[in-house]
Amino acid sequence: MIEAAGASPRAAAARSLALGLAVPGLAGAACVAGFAPFYAWPVPIVAVALLLHAWTRSVTPRQAAISGLAFGLGYFLAGVSWVYVSLHVHGSMPAPLAALATFLFCFYLALFPAGAGWATVRMAGARAGPRLALGAAALVGFEWLRGWLFTGFPWLNLGTSQAPASPLAGFAPLIGAYGTSLAVAGAAAMLAALVASRAWSRGRAVLVAGVVGLFVVGGVAREVAWTAAAGPAIPVALLQGNVAQEVKWRDDVRPLILEGYRRMILAAQAPIVIIPETALPALLDQLPADYLAELREHARAAGKHILLGTVERNARGGDVDYYNSLVSLADPAMPSYRKRHLVPFGEFIPPGFGWLLGVLRIPMSDFARGPDKPSPLIAAGIPLGVAICYEDIFGEEVIDALPAAQLLVNVSNDAWFGRSFAAEQHLQASQMRALETGRWMVRSTNTGVTAAIDPAGRVVSRLPQFTAGTLVERVEPRAGMTPYARFGNAAALMLVAALAAAAWRRGRP
Repeated sequence: MIEAAGASPRAAAARSLALGLAVPGLAGAACVAGFAPFYAWPVPIVAVALLLHAWTRSVTPRQAAISGLAFGLGYFLAGVSWVYVSLHVHGSMPAPLAALATFLFCFYLALFPAGAGWATVRMAGARAGPRLALGAAALVGFEWLRGWLFTGFPWLNLGTSQAPASPLAGFAPLIGAYGTSLAVAGAAAMLAALVASRAWSRGRAVLVAGVVGLFVVGGVAREVAWTAAAGPAIPVALLQGNVAQEVKWRDDVRPLILEGYRRMILAAQAPIVIIPETALPALLDQLPADYLAELREHARAAGKHILLGTVERNARGGDVDYYNSLVSLADPAMPSYRKRHLVPFGEFIPPGFGWLLGVLRIPMSDFARGPDKPSPLIAAGIPLGVAICYEDIFGEEVIDALPAAQLLVNVSNDAWFGRSFAAEQHLQASQMRALETGRWMVRSTNTGVTAAIDPAGRVVSRLPQFTAGTLVERVEPRAGMTPYARFGNAAALMLVAALAAAAWRRGRP
């Protein structure tokens, strides 16, 4: 970086520190405002522009990596530090250890933008233009890597910040969340180049046209109906029991929970009734026989299709497998969807970490995976694409249920994260899945956010968090395939690779 003539070394060092650490760190923290519950979608574009600008001024790949790390720490410490609640409050991990574990988790996530910064300066040369282009591609490439490595954690995907209101959300049904991330990063790169250019020029006009064109194309794509109605709208009842996580498994509370859900199920006025993830504090085969029989008889007599979030177990030789499941009570065979993407340390313990079981006291933290290609559950004649808990943050897995599934369902229990942003952020991920697939998404959760989302990603109705209630909404089964549903992440990754290759060639001396 070239300093102004006469600047003292101390002043130059201070400016370098501010540009390389403070500005990216604050930009990363501000980026969280683009996500629910704030939905300030322009903020991530500006925040990423600041990071990319810092990379154009970086002298070495290491300096760019440090700027990326600062951005990532601000981003994830502000955005996902609710992990502390799960570890300390509900997992009984001592507060200092939970705080350290949360920081280390956020530090791990921050390594991905750090890697993007290192790769950008290492490969793009010294010119600002190639660095901006390669930086945009690298950010998205490393974001995809974060969503895949070690089972993946694509929470706070940059593209998700654009759902549902931004014109850039129109790219979601075309090239998915990662493609929308590329649109965000591309807009940010052009914005950074515009700010850096000091005089009007032909190149600046091209940049303005590029930014405008990106938003126009996204806005036009939003108006395309990629799917069509496959039948009349049908009422769906979504139950929210509001059972506090800390009392759920107490023996004295169990009868109250069972009775509360029984009353809600019987009172629900809809042909499809959905109960949240592991709603009842017992294994399916441990529920009182008369309780389960009453619900099944009610389903038969009332013509209801009751879908119960529960835990199944299956004896296999001398072992027993436990499954986090959504079970259809109306069908005599009681078919189920079994969760296939498990949460590390919450639903399974990775090899070598068995010692954590002595620290974390999380009930039922060793589940088996369901089949990779499950058949859709059928309710009221409608094939359902089911995702349990955070499975619906993986767009490439949700589309596995298509084209058969005509309605998407998510059951979850975000009570693990208290009164943090986690539940609202999870809701926004569901909004992105609706946009990507052109289908309604309905969510039944323990403490919120229970909601119905239309194919444009808009929340049509929702229940207040931390209240018990039933949300009934008419939803329309949809058929057809969006481009993203057909091709998954392939198109977005090809665009990332093409942009990176072009920037690398231009940056070569």
